[in-house]
Amino acid sequence: MRSRDGWWIVGLALVGSLAGGEVRAAGYALKEQSTTAQGTAFAGATASATDASYMFFNPAALGWVERVELIGLVTYAAPKLKLERSSASTILGTPIGGSTRDEDIGENALIPAFYAALPLPVGLRAGLGVNVPFGLETNYARGWVGRYHGVKSELITLNINPALAWRPVPWLAAGAGFQAQYADGTLTNAVDFGTIGAAAGIPGAVPGGQDGFARLEGDDWAYGWNAGVIVEPLPGTRFGVAYRSKLDHTLKGDVDFSRDQSGVADTIRALTGAFADTDASVGLETPASLSIGLHHDLTERVAVMAEAQWTDWSVFNELRIQFANPAQPDSVTDEDWHDAWFFALGTTFRATEALTLRAGVAYDQSPVNGRYRTPRIPDGDRYWVSLGAGWQAANWLDLDAAFTYIDLNDTRVRLAASDRGNTFRGNLDAEYDSYIILLGLSARLRF
Repeated sequence: MRSRDGWWIVGLALVGSLAGGEVRAAGYALKEQSTTAQGTAFAGATASATDASYMFFNPAALGWVERVELIGLVTYAAPKLKLERSSASTILGTPIGGSTRDEDIGENALIPAFYAALPLPVGLRAGLGVNVPFGLETNYARGWVGRYHGVKSELITLNINPALAWRPVPWLAAGAGFQAQYADGTLTNAVDFGTIGAAAGIPGAVPGGQDGFARLEGDDWAYGWNAGVIVEPLPGTRFGVAYRSKLDHTLKGDVDFSRDQSGVADTIRALTGAFADTDASVGLETPASLSIGLHHDLTERVAVMAEAQWTDWSVFNELRIQFANPAQPDSVTDEDWHDAWFFALGTTFRATEALTLRAGVAYDQSPVNGRYRTPRIPDGDRYWVSLGAGWQAANWLDLDAAFTYIDLNDTRVRLAASDRGNTFRGNLDAEYDSYIILLGLSARLRF
C-alpha cells in the first residue's frame, strides 16, 4: 500500500479511536457544593443565603453573613451505573467479542468544598469558595464489546472563586466573583487495528482481533465570573437571581498509542506516520448558567423554597481533537447537546432551637442528545429526593448532614458505524439502569 492511499483510512481511524473519547466533563456538572442546600435538593439555593456555602449559587448570599465563617464539607457520591446488556460489530459486519455486561461502570468519589466569609465595613462582605464544579469518572473492562468507543473517562476540576457582596440596605444585596478553574482530563479506548488494516488491504489483518490502545491526557486553566442579587421585599421572603459565566478551556497534553502484537499498527505507522505518540489539544467549554430562587418563611419554624436553573449545554455541539503530528488530521465527532433545566422544591422545619430538618425533591433534565449518546456518559433525566438535618452544637459551631437518592431514566446507546466518527469504532447497542446516592457532611465555624 502506498502512503497516500492510507490517508483517508488513517483520518477515519483517528476519529473513531479518539473522538468518541471526549472529555465530556462539560456535560457533568456537580451540584454538591453545600450540605445545607443538598438537604432541600438545592431548592432555594439562589435565594436562601443560609450560610456562606450559598455563595457558590449566588455571591449575593454573602450579604447575609453577619460573622466570620469558615465552612468545610465533603460529599460522598456513589453512582451505580449498570450496563444491562450490549452488543457490537465492526463496519465490516464482524461481531466484536468481549464482555457484554457490567454491574457498575461508575466510580465512587469524594467531592470536597471550602468557604470563608468576612464581614467588612459599610455593608461589604468578602468571600472565598474552593469547589469541584465539574467531574466524571466511568470505567469499563478493557475487553468489553464497546471498547473502541471508550474504556476510561475521567475529568477533575478545581474552581477558585473569590467574591465580594454589598448589602447597602437590609432588603437588598448584590455580589460578584472571579473564577479561576483548573481542569484535568484522561480518556482511554481500544483501537481496532484489525479493521483498520483490513480496510487498508494489509495482509493478515483480522477485524476485531488486533487491538491497540489509546490514552489521551491534558489539562488547562480557564477564567470567568459570576454575579447575582437577592431581594427581600418582606421579612423572610427572598428572591434571588444569579448568573455564572462559561469558561473556555483548551486541554493540552499528549496521546500515547499502544500497538497490537501482530504488527498491523507498525505497518500503518511506517506507511503514513500516523498512530505515533504526539502532543494534542481538546477544546472544552464549561457552560454558563442562570438561576432563579425563592425562599419564604411560612412561620418562625417552617420555610419553603423553590429553584429553577437553566444551563447552556448547547455550547457542546462537537468535539474536536487537534494533534501536533501533521500526519494525523483533526478528530471530530458530533454531540449536539441541548440546553437543560433543573427544578426543585424544598422545605425546612426548625424542630428545636438547635435542630433543623430539611427535605426536597427535584427534576434534573439531561443535556445529552439521545441520538449521539455514548457509553462514556450514558446519562438520562434525573429525579431527586433529599433529606437533611442541621445541629447547632455551640454558638460557634454548626454541623450538617444530607442524604440524596437520584433515580436516572433507563438509557440506551445506539451508535452506528456509518455515523461520522464511528467508522472504526463500529456499531454499538447498549442499555443502562442507573441511580446515584449522595451523602454530605459539613461543619461551619463562626467567630
